[in-house]
Amino acid sequence: MKTIIKNFYSMLLTAVIIFFISTKFINAGNSDSLKAKIISAIKEEANYSYNILLDKDGKSRCDYNMVTGKWQPYEPAWHTGQIIEALLDAYKVTKDSNYLAAAEKAGDWWCSLQIKNNPKLNGMLNAVHGDYIGDYIVFATVTDGTPGLFNLYRITGNKKYAAVPTEAGEWMLKNMYVPKQGVFYDAINAKTGEIMKEHSPFWPDKKNQTLFDVARPNNEGYMFKDMYEYTGNKEYKKVFINLCESLLKKQGKEGLWMQFTPNNAKDGFIHPRFNLWYAESLMEGYDLTKDKRYLTAALKTLRTFQKIQRPDGTIYYKNFLNGKYEDNSVTGSAVAFAALLWIRAVNYGVGAVFKPNIEKSFKWIMKNRFSIKNPDKNLAAGILDTRMKIVHGKVNLIQRDIGTSFGLRFLTAYYNYKFGSK
Repeated sequence: MKTIIKNFYSMLLTAVIIFFISTKFINAGNSDSLKAKIISAIKEEANYSYNILLDKDGKSRCDYNMVTGKWQPYEPAWHTGQIIEALLDAYKVTKDSNYLAAAEKAGDWWCSLQIKNNPKLNGMLNAVHGDYIGDYIVFATVTDGTPGLFNLYRITGNKKYAAVPTEAGEWMLKNMYVPKQGVFYDAINAKTGEIMKEHSPFWPDKKNQTLFDVARPNNEGYMFKDMYEYTGNKEYKKVFINLCESLLKKQGKEGLWMQFTPNNAKDGFIHPRFNLWYAESLMEGYDLTKDKRYLTAALKTLRTFQKIQRPDGTIYYKNFLNGKYEDNSVTGSAVAFAALLWIRAVNYGVGAVFKPNIEKSFKWIMKNRFSIKNPDKNLAAGILDTRMKIVHGKVNLIQRDIGTSFGLRFLTAYYNYKFGSK
């Protein structure tokens, strides 16, 4: 009897050992499979970015009209800056030198926009908005493209990539800053150099405009933080912190900044990325100062975007304070951008509540990519980001490059989130 019991326990122990070993290998296999899928997706999106999204000069092609089959410009300086940032993230993960080379070419194009032959604008960037805004240089078109430039400097050591945005920032600081209100004017007439202080091109039909119609905190891209870290000039740090403080004072209870375009307080429209940019800049403020107020404010924004994200992971372009939304335009860039910040919150140790949303976003991004076999090479491998506009009865269905640039950034962040930065 003792022999039978002894044999039984021996068999049981062997079975337990085999179970744990097999489970370990299964989990390792699943982990390796997921890792391979993410790396494959990163490479597909990065290859598409530098082969298709950037033109021969290194400039973003911006928006692809799927009806006409033509690309059309839309804030090219900002769009190009986003692609630079995404390619650099892909380079860090894959070490593929093609991605770095493409980012450098795009950075060279971006720097070529520096104005050198207009006494009123010398040092500024000719970053015109285009589209319905026209030939106005827009503050955020410059600043929100700069993180990629400063990162390009950090990786290559080429000071041009930090010096050019710093000189543009210095021009804007001297000419566009309203320190007591913690805002910068939005727009400059690209021909005359006039700062638009009374009438914003964003509100062409609004007769009586206040300061907040023509100026905003404009902390997208946290440019003055990067300028401070590049130069050591404490004045830039002071400006950046003033903008963060301005965001705290002006943030609504829902964690948004509804008084500023492209939000619209009148009808409750919430822009799908604008508020996230401000939240991101507050996280940068937290990194710099360790002031928890900045992180708390950013988390308020991220909780609102939890509600905006649909159960299947989608974030639409048009969302409203009352919880309604319109489903005719799908904003993959917002799915990715919100998830980037949710991951960041987890890394701070305060974002456990966002983990389900991160997974929703990952599944959404992986599902909503154009096939690399798509017969239209302008779409093949791109991440979905659509805008449908009907003008005089004509439907314009646009696929935006920013779905891919933000999506690529998210995929690299998700890879590091899952497997650790290598």
